[in-house]
Amino acid sequence: MAVEAVSGNGGEAVAPAPAPAKEVSAKVEAVAVAKNASFREESNSLDDLKESERKALAELRDKVEAAILEGKLFDDGKPEVKEKEEAKKKAEKAPAEKKEEEEVKKEPEAEEKKEEEEEDGKKEAEGEDKEEEEESKEKPEKETEGEKEEAKQEEAGDGEKKAETTAAVVVDKDIALWGVPLLPSKGDEATDVVLLKFLRARDFKSGAAFEMLRRTLRWRRDWAGFNAGGDADADLAEELAGACYLDGVDREGHPVCYNALGVFADDAVYKKVLGTEEGKARFLQWRVRAMERHVAELEFKPGGVASLLQVTDLKNSPGPVKKDLRVAVKQVLDLFQDNYPELVARNILINVPFWYYAFSTLFYPFLTQRTKSKFVIARPSKVTETLLKYIPIEAIPVKYGGLKRDDDTEFSGDDGEATELTVKGSSTETIEIEATEDTTLTWDLTVLGWEVNYKEEFVPADEGSYTIIVRKGKKMGSGEEAVRNAFRAGEPGKVVLTVENTSNKKKRVLYRHKARSSCAKN
Repeated sequence: MAVEAVSGNGGEAVAPAPAPAKEVSAKVEAVAVAKNASFREESNSLDDLKESERKALAELRDKVEAAILEGKLFDDGKPEVKEKEEAKKKAEKAPAEKKEEEEVKKEPEAEEKKEEEEEDGKKEAEGEDKEEEEESKEKPEKETEGEKEEAKQEEAGDGEKKAETTAAVVVDKDIALWGVPLLPSKGDEATDVVLLKFLRARDFKSGAAFEMLRRTLRWRRDWAGFNAGGDADADLAEELAGACYLDGVDREGHPVCYNALGVFADDAVYKKVLGTEEGKARFLQWRVRAMERHVAELEFKPGGVASLLQVTDLKNSPGPVKKDLRVAVKQVLDLFQDNYPELVARNILINVPFWYYAFSTLFYPFLTQRTKSKFVIARPSKVTETLLKYIPIEAIPVKYGGLKRDDDTEFSGDDGEATELTVKGSSTETIEIEATEDTTLTWDLTVLGWEVNYKEEFVPADEGSYTIIVRKGKKMGSGEEAVRNAFRAGEPGKVVLTVENTSNKKKRVLYRHKARSSCAKN
């Protein structure tokens, strides 16, 4: 079995070339793409870190280690807490101090009364004087006993408070984030990978990264979405089935997460999901849970794939006129930026309409510069070309111009790899696939941007046999999906795929094929 690429102008198969610099037409879009071109995901290997970055990592490790061992990782460290405790102690001491003051005031009054009685009378018997003296002696004794009792109660109260404080400090050495232990002394390499994500999100400022980690852990502990039952958002599964899902990996091995906002164009879905405050809360919960499932696919270790590639499709999206959707999207962005740092390697927006540029001004100011630098924007005419920079054509879904089909049984593994061919302007290229007798040929073919004439024929090896038209010639529009076809050869020959480029610009053709003989089938 052989395959040959024949060019009317001496062309040949070439490796994927970079997309033209003028990928987008809008000025804002061009600026965004220019920023993204320079972004490269950093290595998680300690050997690749700068000296200042190693120092920041060491500082963060020390802070996390101490906080975990002292049971203070979840502490707010706010002064209000100490102030409240001091006010409480003062409130407890106030009644006791008041009682002492009253007793001190009573003593001079008793002495004055005594002197008056002595001046007026001096007629009382010595026995009565003795009784008064005995009473005056007993009184201080009783006061002394009362003070001792109060002191004992205060000591007991302080002891209880200390016991409560001691009981509240829980040292959890097994605390983890995304399945990765956070205690550095455990010696897990994945710990540094996670800590580096928080450091990079805060420009390697260890103090800020430590506080970000604390806030993330407190949010995960307190957020109701994590405490809800497993079926809390099950009723959204059907409506949002195509709104967020993983499908394949990019050229660097990142799992690709597709987000499709077009599902909200359906009014019934929009009202059910975002029509009420309860619905918005469930949507946010559903999206966070989806993110948790996707993060579970990552490998937090040096050299491992520890981030996602996100593709957000704005085709048929309701747009900024839908306030509830706008608010929900911003909530998701805020949550992810604050609690899932550096877990998205790149965020590609496709089928971007012009209204997006106005819409983006509402949430762009709230994004960090680092987050903004990861955005790539593609207008409808450049979707496949843009995705192809980051994702192999075999892994791009057919609806986005790629060759990947759901539950594909024809192409997989080694036989699924595609070949690229360039068709120059105003020229024709043909792809010939040899076939033996009783062989079934199957092929996929797509042209970036299409706008070419395309046809398929079977040419028998016997010159006396007639050429068979497999697919009539047709002008393929820009929105066409990849072509898949099959032909069973009853005699030796070849299938010829012809691409005629009538424009002045070159076209990129990507194709693959396989053969299956009747003998192999039996």
